[in-house]
Amino acid sequence: MDESPTDAEVSVALVDYGLGNLRSATRGLERAGASVEITDDPEAFAAADGVVLPGVGAFREGMENAGPLREALTDHAEAGRPLFGICLGMQMLLTTSEEADHAGEGEVTGLDLIPGTNVRFEVDRKVPHMGWNELEVERDHPIVDGVDGEHAYFVHSYYAAPDDADAVVATADYGVDFPAVVANEAGNVFGTQFHPEKSGETGLKILRNFVDYCAER
Repeated sequence: MDESPTDAEVSVALVDYGLGNLRSATRGLERAGASVEITDDPEAFAAADGVVLPGVGAFREGMENAGPLREALTDHAEAGRPLFGICLGMQMLLTTSEEADHAGEGEVTGLDLIPGTNVRFEVDRKVPHMGWNELEVERDHPIVDGVDGEHAYFVHSYYAAPDDADAVVATADYGVDFPAVVANEAGNVFGTQFHPEKSGETGLKILRNFVDYCAER
């Protein structure tokens, strides 16, 4: 009997570049049905059904640490294969960030897979933004199936501002509507500003959507 996409085990390469929340991300992906390999080996990216770029910390440090992997990540994305950025990992999918400028460190170039920049919250609220916020799905994408109106957990001071408004898949509100989920035009590169691995059943649904997407590709 033929296996359905969700019956077949999906392999996920979780990128280890020194800044990811690897343990909880691994647990979340395994709960979602994936076989996870934590790796910094580009050959493992090529062998996996999908790649996850996690991240906690500053944009400059993230790009410096991931620098040796830039070409492999770009090649993976340009080949039309799934690449999922989480929190800082999502911000690294964009072109630049105000964070390095804000710290007086000058411009840093991201992966530029979703053209745009990351900007600092300028709101009359506490920054960093920490807590649960409702997701409002703006357009269809497999990663957000079944999560419109659900809540996810955020921790961040900067948010994505893509050049193309169509890159915004879902938004949340924190004194300003900001992108909570973004994706490239082809749909295979996407990211969540929130941490799905810390977002309860909503996050697990997102991770299962990712695993299903990888299986179907």
